[in-house]
Amino acid sequence: MTSYDVIVIGGGHAGCEAASAAARLGARTALVTHKIETIGVMSCNPAIGGLGKGHLVREIDALDGLMGRVADAAGIQFRLLNRRKGPAVRGPRTQADRRLYREAMQREISAIGNLTVIEGDAFDLLTEGDAVTGVIMKDGRGFRAASVVLTTGTFLKGLIHIGDRKIPAGRVGEEPSLGLSETLSRFGLKLGRLKTGTPARLDGRTIDWDRIGRQGPDEQPVPFSFMTDAIVNHQIDCGVTRTTDATHKIIAENIHRSAMYSGQIEGVGPRYCPSIEDKIVRFGERDGHQIFLEPEGLDDDTVYPNGISTSLPEDVQDAFIRTIPGLEDVAILQPGYAIEYDHVDPRELRLSLAVRKMPGLFLAGQINGTTGYEEAGAQGLVAGVNAALAAMGREPVVFSRTDSYIGVMIDDLTSRGITEPYRMFTSRAEYRLSLRADNADMRLTPVGIGLGCVGHARRARFESWRHAYENGRALLQSLSVTPTEGKRFGLNLNQDGQRRSAFDVLSYPDQTIDGLKLLWPQLEDIDRRVTEALEIDAAYAVYMERQAADIAGIRREESASIPEDFDYSHLPGLSNELKQKLAQQRPRNLAQAMKVDGMTPAAVSLLLSWLRRQERCVLAAGRAAQ
Repeated sequence: MTSYDVIVIGGGHAGCEAASAAARLGARTALVTHKIETIGVMSCNPAIGGLGKGHLVREIDALDGLMGRVADAAGIQFRLLNRRKGPAVRGPRTQADRRLYREAMQREISAIGNLTVIEGDAFDLLTEGDAVTGVIMKDGRGFRAASVVLTTGTFLKGLIHIGDRKIPAGRVGEEPSLGLSETLSRFGLKLGRLKTGTPARLDGRTIDWDRIGRQGPDEQPVPFSFMTDAIVNHQIDCGVTRTTDATHKIIAENIHRSAMYSGQIEGVGPRYCPSIEDKIVRFGERDGHQIFLEPEGLDDDTVYPNGISTSLPEDVQDAFIRTIPGLEDVAILQPGYAIEYDHVDPRELRLSLAVRKMPGLFLAGQINGTTGYEEAGAQGLVAGVNAALAAMGREPVVFSRTDSYIGVMIDDLTSRGITEPYRMFTSRAEYRLSLRADNADMRLTPVGIGLGCVGHARRARFESWRHAYENGRALLQSLSVTPTEGKRFGLNLNQDGQRRSAFDVLSYPDQTIDGLKLLWPQLEDIDRRVTEALEIDAAYAVYMERQAADIAGIRREESASIPEDFDYSHLPGLSNELKQKLAQQRPRNLAQAMKVDGMTPAAVSLLLSWLRRQERCVLAAGRAAQ
């Protein structure tokens, strides 16, 4: 039986990142997928990034992951969302060419030397006691591994719904995974049922483009990857149209035929990406719902109508789509559908994404209750890194919610669980002023270098950039001006007699490095690559100083770990209700414990006192042993 250090099951966005990350750390890695040609397939909308999601892609890239580079290679409409707002809430996004994305991802995977791709259906897990030791294929083959990463997407007991039709599938044309769900349930993991959906695919040649609006790309595309010098693909427009009263009437009259509203679907759908049925039921008073008509490729006539995901029967889809301006004579290439699937309660996981009840098993992606390519890819990277570290006997890496959106997402999932598919937003991060998309490399690439998951090319480019940044910042802080001196150069500074550095002056509204060169000609020496980063950091400097103490406090709380087998029933001073909640939710550290409903300041003090007492006991035992 062939053995590997890490086996990754699933060739979607989570699986590709997991396999790549494990291999980059030097683990002998296998990627198991139904079909090699489906690696990197974009199952739903042809887009990467967005608000919050774009931050995750930048963080994946900062750790030398694949998604940013692949999106840059496939992007055909780049837009920086919230451009007019502050840098902290800007979201890079690109519409992608499905074929180019798939091909670019497959090139990346095939170029990894110690990664083997195995084609077939992973039916079950090899186990010894509670520990996972490998994979059993549907055709009887077996493979051993020190760590296994499960990234099954929508394949765990996947079931497609189109009206009253039910089709067992992980996605259109591909069989679901049945055995793995039974195995996870057998080991006592809490499973749930979720739902997502997709709209019909349209023939762009039959759309009346003259009757609809247009949304164009940015004039200067902003890449996702630190390694991308320029976007070379032709950039395209999207179409924009809206539903009508006639659309709403047809949907309302047939709502009982929707799989979502006929009682056929058990799973909960994503609140922030609702079906058109949900929109009509919940927001029926609106005069229309916006639809973006997104071409799926430069040489593909298929169009993705973003905004009308549905599980209505095909005849109803055909009828309501034709009431939308520009789509009166459209040809439908594939009907929309809903798909429901099993997921694991993410509170079953450690912060490393390891399953607590099944040593050697890691989970990533929609199996953990998330929705979206970006959330899946970020989890895949973390699971792949930690699976490789576990195989090598090294300690896991845990990302803090104070240093990354990755940390925010994993902390949310493992501490709070989910009641609907989890989607990343900038509002989920308490310290989003410091967790910006533009500084992901500065925050996380040094972490990746320390772990060993950042390649030589990225490391060299990053260190050159960081050296230029540090030199530029040092120069700005070495130059200074008084209010009187500044006034002669048009600087409107407070007349308080205080001397200010060039970095301080740069924090003033509308100030730029170019604008200060009249006063300080030596600013010409600053590397052009780092000017925007210096200007943003100067603008946020005063806020960052205020946040520093809060962030330090959170990190202290996160470092106060709670043993997984801690018996809360023996902790005096807590109510029985709170003891039950703590025992059920099993917070990993003090920061997570503080989020438990009903946790009072007094209860926090009791728990912290116990943790400190335990720490002193451990230290005393260590000294006695010496």
